[in-house]
Amino acid sequence: MKKLLEAIKAFEAIEDDAECTAAVSQVLRQWPDLHAQLRELRQRRVQSLRNRQRKTWPEIAQIIGDVTPERAQQISKGLRGSKRPPKQGSDTEK
Repeated sequence: MKKLLEAIKAFEAIEDDAECTAAVSQVLRQWPDLHAQLRELRQRRVQSLRNRQRKTWPEIAQIIGDVTPERAQQISKGLRGSKRPPKQGSDTEK
C-alpha cells in the first residue's frame, strides 16, 4: 500500500498540469486491466495460504482484512461477489 501511495504522490508532484493529466488518464484507462490483475494475484496468494501454508479460512480472512471466512473462500475460487460471476475469458468479454 505504501508503494501505491508513493506512486500517487509522484503524480501529484508533476508540476505541469497537462503532463500530470495525461499520466493519470493513462493509468485510469488501464485500471480495469490492472484491477483484474490484482484480483487474480490475490486469488493465487489466498490459494497458496490455504494449500501450502495450511491457513484456516478465519486466518485468511483476518489477513485480507474486513471480510468473512466465507468471503475469503469465495476469493480463493475467483468469485467476484453476488452480483458478478467470475470472469470467463477476456476474448469474448471485449
